[in-house]
Amino acid sequence: MDGDTSELGQHSILAGRTIVLGVTGGIAAYKAVELCRRLVDLGAHVIPVLTADATRFVGEATFSALASERVRTSLFDDADPIPHTRLGQSADLVIVAPATAKLLGKYASGISDDLLTATLLATRSPVLVAPAMHAEMWEHAAVRENVATLRRRGVNIVEPDLGRLAGGDVGAGRLAEPERIVAAAASVLGGSTRRELVGVRVLVTAGGTREPIDPVRFIGNRSSGKMGHALAVVAAARGASTILVTTQRQAPAPGVEVVAVDTAEEMADAVLGRYADVDVVVMAAAVADFRPKLPAVEKLKKREGIPEIVLEPTPDILAALGERKRGQILVGFAAETERVREHAAEKLAAKQVDLMVANDVSAPDAGFEVDTNRAVLLDSSGALEELPLLTKVDLAGAVWDRVAGLLKRGSS
Repeated sequence: MDGDTSELGQHSILAGRTIVLGVTGGIAAYKAVELCRRLVDLGAHVIPVLTADATRFVGEATFSALASERVRTSLFDDADPIPHTRLGQSADLVIVAPATAKLLGKYASGISDDLLTATLLATRSPVLVAPAMHAEMWEHAAVRENVATLRRRGVNIVEPDLGRLAGGDVGAGRLAEPERIVAAAASVLGGSTRRELVGVRVLVTAGGTREPIDPVRFIGNRSSGKMGHALAVVAAARGASTILVTTQRQAPAPGVEVVAVDTAEEMADAVLGRYADVDVVVMAAAVADFRPKLPAVEKLKKREGIPEIVLEPTPDILAALGERKRGQILVGFAAETERVREHAAEKLAAKQVDLMVANDVSAPDAGFEVDTNRAVLLDSSGALEELPLLTKVDLAGAVWDRVAGLLKRGSS
């Protein structure tokens, strides 16, 4: 994550901002002292929140002396009966540095058993997490999955550095230096001032539909819903009133209304029924093209032989939206395996789409079930933009940048 590296630029962004600084119990907690000082020097109002384990490494008195307010450590030993809610509501940004594997696991799982984790769950403000741990822990599959989950939910991650670790080992997992975390904070807050979607009503679809063969089996696809969920998270962060119609049973992001569906028919009903009340629809879902015409009422048994499954087309939701457009912005996705641009351009024209996001889903780093994507943006004016490999959250930002431009053009 790149931020404004100049002290003047960082001061202009951070001055007057309230930052909750969470510190957890890792050996790198000592670096949080310097981070606190830098944030205060740049004009931020810093409220330190230390876990019980953090106090084994750093003293409360040190942070209370350097920060803008005294250290908070407990949900219960406070004059305020609901300190986590007050902290979460007052913060412009919550930073956790260092963030241990324990903190990442609890945050990703929605567990709040102390003041810091309760504050993280109680805030709708941006969150910036700087992990630090031994290399083996950082590379563990569970930790990587927790980090990926947090990214999908819109949490900003400052990747740890490669360097000397506790015990004299060398590897990935060293807490990023305070100046890099400060730059990331300025980048997050600088970006969070972008509220160009305030007053805009958007609907996003996500996930692959499931078309039943019988009560147990279905026709589906490999879509994880990550792209659609990222689009909803970023839209809400930029101020949009956001509806997410999804087949994935993931925890909703703050400010996002979730409508759960399974089949293409259910998704069509949910989207078309709300179409007249929104300004933008982004069809990021992977809707099945076909479904069994007569799903079996009971589970099909192998002993009864190979069944004949007659398929019929599912509703073409994107085409129906194009036909019913009354000034809305319509964004489609084209998941292709060959001739990506050609197929996407044909789909854009045939379905009256304003912006098409096309990607090669056969690519291992930019298809289904991964956290990155590489896309080509095509619009109805003929403009084409090829984007580099991005996280799906960053690609969502690029899509909303284009949508904001289309909205501005339509209102001028």
